[in-house]
Amino acid sequence: MNIFRLLGDLSHVVSIFILLLRLFTTRQAAGISLKTQEMFLLVFVTRYLDLFTTYYSIYNSLMKILYIGSTAYIVHMLRFQEPFKSKYDSANDPFLHLKFGVLPCFCLACLVLLVQYSFDVVELLWTFSIFLESIAIVPQIVMLQRDGEVENLTSHYVFFMGAYRALYILNWIYRSYFEPYYRHNWIVYIAGTVQTLLYVDFFYYYFISKSKGLPMKVQNWSPVASGWMRAQPQEKRVGE
Repeated sequence: MNIFRLLGDLSHVVSIFILLLRLFTTRQAAGISLKTQEMFLLVFVTRYLDLFTTYYSIYNSLMKILYIGSTAYIVHMLRFQEPFKSKYDSANDPFLHLKFGVLPCFCLACLVLLVQYSFDVVELLWTFSIFLESIAIVPQIVMLQRDGEVENLTSHYVFFMGAYRALYILNWIYRSYFEPYYRHNWIVYIAGTVQTLLYVDFFYYYFISKSKGLPMKVQNWSPVASGWMRAQPQEKRVGE
């Protein structure tokens, strides 16, 4: 295992811990996108089917189980468990993740495998998971932009999620040059780059706010989220 993968996995685990800490300490789910969590859960379930077929190492298996189990638990909390269920702001989580996330990514994965003349179901689901993960953070980005100000623990959660993917790009590049049986995979490079670019403005505002000790405010820092929000009618919130 190389240092980039280790740090990437550590960043991912820290992000999950921070999100759970945020939910348990505040006892409310405002500012957390259920749709992002559902997309990540689908990513992990479709990517880690090899848990049932192939053993690599105890570390590999435990990390996969951790990602699936913790994300499934977070989804369960937001959907079914009080007080999180009643305090989840569904009106402020408007991104149509099935229509604009899951379906297009699945169609794109099918197209890629057709071009490659491959009809393996596991390979199809793995490719789908790579594409879906690249945009899974978009509902969270949209929600944060609608809120305007980002709660401290939520900003840390998004930061470590972005760091995880950026480090994994370096991990893939490192492995392709230094592991004899690992080859360049342009699908993961492109999808990983798209995912990391979604965080670029967030990283800028994150570091600015933390360096000045100020609450983090967002002002259309993602072109994807900004385009979505311009296309949506602004609903009037309760109490306004």
